[in-house]
Amino acid sequence: MRSYWANCITNFDTDVAEFVADYFADLSRRVLLVAAAGFDPRSRRIAQMLSTTLGDRLSALFIREERPGPSAALLAQADENEAVLRDIVPECRILQVEIFADDSAPVGGARIVNLLNQHPVASDVTDVILDLSALSIGVGFPAARMLLEDCEATASRAFHLMIVSNPELDDRISGVPWSRPSLVKGFSPFIEADGEQDLAQIWIPQLARGRMPALTQIGIAIGRCYKICPLLPFPSRNPRRADDLLSEYQAALVDEWTVDPRDVVYASERNPLDCYRTLSTLKTRFDRTMAGTYEPRMVLSPVGSKVLAAGALMAAIEHG
Repeated sequence: MRSYWANCITNFDTDVAEFVADYFADLSRRVLLVAAAGFDPRSRRIAQMLSTTLGDRLSALFIREERPGPSAALLAQADENEAVLRDIVPECRILQVEIFADDSAPVGGARIVNLLNQHPVASDVTDVILDLSALSIGVGFPAARMLLEDCEATASRAFHLMIVSNPELDDRISGVPWSRPSLVKGFSPFIEADGEQDLAQIWIPQLARGRMPALTQIGIAIGRCYKICPLLPFPSRNPRRADDLLSEYQAALVDEWTVDPRDVVYASERNPLDCYRTLSTLKTRFDRTMAGTYEPRMVLSPVGSKVLAAGALMAAIEHG
């Protein structure tokens, strides 16, 4: 196991603008930004911040996720965001990603990987920035893994994750789930088919407002679990968010998942490293406890806040 994030540096709030203005003022730095170009109002903010400092040293791949039957209002907002992003970063390409195939199977992850392969990072790029603010998990996670591996293969290239966090907006955005849950492209762990030890699954569902139907379907698809450890945002901007979620999910927690209150997991809604370290600690403890008896497998379902999802992404990459 490689510790990708041991020396990770984080910046928050106004420190982000200061970091961008200082770090990218170096004229030798050339940056590729990979971000969304959809309806989400957060799509423009990071591009604008980077463009102010970098100017023509900034290029971009903007990902436009296409789903069936979008409303006219969302389509108009996406068109407007795309036009503004083209003005902000003239050296850009728009990648159209169909999220569902003709049979409604989710294929967004496979398609973003193919598109990124068709648009390799230029040799003179010193920094790759992935803006996760408005990307879906099914597209953002495979893109993150692929871009990180590319940067790892190039010693002089740095990888950055950036997020415009707005948990309240995340709550208001309704996803378009497929009828049958599936693994995210590139995040399916290898399991020995003829292993001598029984498989013990530990499910970590991230609780988020309005996601009960999706998590129910995921739980059914996962099947029997050794333990279920719901992930709650705490501390959070709204001090009662964790309490509200416990109230919303009470029936599932008690009657369906039979969760032991001691198994509830908390992670900061503000700092992805807190979520990453919490999940990493859980993974280490389960591995040590089950050694020689079970084959542990942690299953992450990050369906809410993008900050917590980023922490889950970091843990998933590091621990396979």
